[in-house]
Amino acid sequence: MADYEVFDDPYCYKDTFVLKNKAGIRDAAHLQAFELEMSALRAEEPLPAGKFTPAHYRKVHHHLFQDVYRWAGRYRTVRTGKGGNWFCYPEYIDGSMNRLFKKLATKAFKREAHSAEFIGAAADFLAELNAIHPFREGNGRSQLSFLYLLGDRAGHPLRLNQIDRETFLPATIASFGGNTEPLANELRKLLA
Repeated sequence: MADYEVFDDPYCYKDTFVLKNKAGIRDAAHLQAFELEMSALRAEEPLPAGKFTPAHYRKVHHHLFQDVYRWAGRYRTVRTGKGGNWFCYPEYIDGSMNRLFKKLATKAFKREAHSAEFIGAAADFLAELNAIHPFREGNGRSQLSFLYLLGDRAGHPLRLNQIDRETFLPATIASFGGNTEPLANELRKLLA
């Protein structure tokens, strides 16, 4: 959590990088462990159903982080970045999400699509969603949970428990720079 770059962050306790949370935890490592435990427990429950819209995506985030943050399911209001790369500015998140989610109506995300077509489109979608990074925290887990729902709907279920963090994270970073092939390769490995 501390590796995010944010200026004047109202999400954090004063003079810290610790996000304000429902449990009142002020230690970053303790909060990270609490957040992981609570979101993992929620991930074991059925994910919210929906129409694969930005509102549905916000419901997934809320579901996963409702026990940790009061702002779960709401778009961030601060500019943030990671590793010197800035994510979508908050004033453009809503429009960017609406444009991106229109892509989910294409054939690549339907049951009749071949797995290769789905994987290519899913890698592009995931890369753009990550670049938008609509939430202050919990983007990665929300992205993967939503991707799981997309794969299931398209008839191409993904085994998320088989993600190799050593290769998946660099693939996500490469996709931020426009190279989605490593991410597509990682998603291909997850096909059931």
